[in-house]
Amino acid sequence: MFRFLIRLVVNAVAIWAAVELVPGLNYVGSTASLLLVALVFGIINALVRPLLLLLTCPFIILTLGLFVLIINTIMLSLTVWLSGIFDLGLTSTGFWATFLGALVISIVSSLINLIIKDDDEDDRDNGVVIINQ
Repeated sequence: MFRFLIRLVVNAVAIWAAVELVPGLNYVGSTASLLLVALVFGIINALVRPLLLLLTCPFIILTLGLFVLIINTIMLSLTVWLSGIFDLGLTSTGFWATFLGALVISIVSSLINLIIKDDDEDDRDNGVVIINQ
């Protein structure tokens, strides 16, 4: 549960950074609704992204992985669309704003994940599995 909350906050911070840095990507709402936007973004990434990665594998290989940026843009577009349906306050003016927003979200979340190291990840890297009792 703690790991889920950390990932939720990381997504929320990354979305907030994208809104602040990218013109055309806007957010109007409270911190609680930003956490809901981050939750929607996380659910979309957990459910839809693996399927898209599988279906577009030839394009990803052909473009040497650059097509993943388009997939990230699609994930953020779906989040913006669902945010509009649920009135969560995240909007985008078009493709380029969403593309740059997805790029910023990827970079910021990667940097935060480098800083915040999960104890279980360290144990898995060493080949050691610790079972909490």
